[in-house]
Amino acid sequence: MQGTETGTGQESGQESGQVRITRHYPVAADKVWRAWTDPQALSQWFGPGKTPVPTEAEIDLRVGGHYRIAFSGHDGEAHEALGHYQEVEPYSRLVFTWSWKTMPERVSRVSITLTPVAGGTQLLFVHDRFFNEQGRINHERGWPEFFASLDGFLQTEQQEA
Repeated sequence: MQGTETGTGQESGQESGQVRITRHYPVAADKVWRAWTDPQALSQWFGPGKTPVPTEAEIDLRVGGHYRIAFSGHDGEAHEALGHYQEVEPYSRLVFTWSWKTMPERVSRVSITLTPVAGGTQLLFVHDRFFNEQGRINHERGWPEFFASLDGFLQTEQQEA
């Protein structure tokens, strides 16, 4: 199973200043939610590529709560993303700020909406409010690799169900 991609940032990103990704997963919304909100689950998939290096995740899942995700890139370089939760609606919507530890002043926003559909869950991912156009372009290049990793993680979740 792989998530079925039905949209990417190329469709609307350049016009709207967003990175937009839609996926359909043949698992219940609670499994997709857990992938984004449980530190143990997040640490298994968050990173570039289908086999990411183990990740450290700290999550305080509540409005105003913070998160920290530390992971390595393909080149072994350490990265750390930080932010605060703005909306937490279990199994349906998660909105949080996004910044890199090395550039804390460049805060953007990530919104994840989960919708139950026939045969699984539709995920709508929107990353917006970028500091500049280059930031949007960089994230538009990077997020698809992270979603490849999420696809693999959810495939394992489906097999274990």
